[in-house]
Amino acid sequence: MSATALPARDDFLGHPKGVYVCFFTEMWERFSFYGMKALLLLYLTKYHLFGDKAGLDLLGAYGGLVYCVPVIGGLLADRWLGMRKAVVFGGILLVLGHVGMAFEGHAAARVAGVVVRDTASLGVTYLSLALIIMGVGFLKPNISTIVGKLYAPDDPRRDSGFSLFYAGINLGALFASLVCGFLGEAYGWRYGFGAAGIGMLLGLGMFLWGQKYLHGHAEPAQPALLRQRVAGLPREWAIYLAAVLGVLPVAWLMWAAANGAFSLGGEISLALLLMLVVLGGVLLCGSPGSPAPSARRCSASR
Repeated sequence: MSATALPARDDFLGHPKGVYVCFFTEMWERFSFYGMKALLLLYLTKYHLFGDKAGLDLLGAYGGLVYCVPVIGGLLADRWLGMRKAVVFGGILLVLGHVGMAFEGHAAARVAGVVVRDTASLGVTYLSLALIIMGVGFLKPNISTIVGKLYAPDDPRRDSGFSLFYAGINLGALFASLVCGFLGEAYGWRYGFGAAGIGMLLGLGMFLWGQKYLHGHAEPAQPALLRQRVAGLPREWAIYLAAVLGVLPVAWLMWAAANGAFSLGGEISLALLLMLVVLGGVLLCGSPGSPAPSARRCSASR
């Protein structure tokens, strides 16, 4: 038996139990992601009275970063952190972000023709979106990679295992729009965003409970590197600290996008600029003389 294959007794319905752990983790993560996204534009335009352009600018910046940052999260997991640690850290950030989105504050109002908004509530919203972006960056590219690690390279069940995993993504997305959208419109934004947060909490709980079924397939390739000190901290904690501090500039970018700071003639979106910057950085990191990020990261964030 291949060293990378799990023992037969660990199977359930023909697949490693770890696949089902990833299935439910990703299902709930996608439930929270699409549930929040379904409400975000309406929340900005109806509750905080943003114009359509400002709301779409923010949504575009958010969408661009959500698809760029996973490249960095995958790179960090490949080189140092390991997939399991990256998923747990990303899940924690996601839970915090979705909980923050449930804080709706006071509705905006027009006073003498001027829109007066709850700036504290909006600040929480920008920070929460930044936490979600960073959390997706660590979780999304690595959870799908774990699925591949649970099978031997020549295992005929591999394709059906990925099909099962992606079914969880579709299932989470389907129920997200129905549940979160309904709760947000019918009972209040906090209930829709809160439902998304509960979904992410369930996903994180599932992964923490089921990580024993991964049997070491998602651990760091060189654990000793995580103990090396960087700027006075073990490398692992330096990565966590850098990611948490990175939430602040991302939150500022959310504010800037909503306030039109990056509208370059209305033709070039902030999302496109961010994609170019991030992808350029990744290409530099993957230049000759340094390990290139795994190609599987490009497809893992879809």
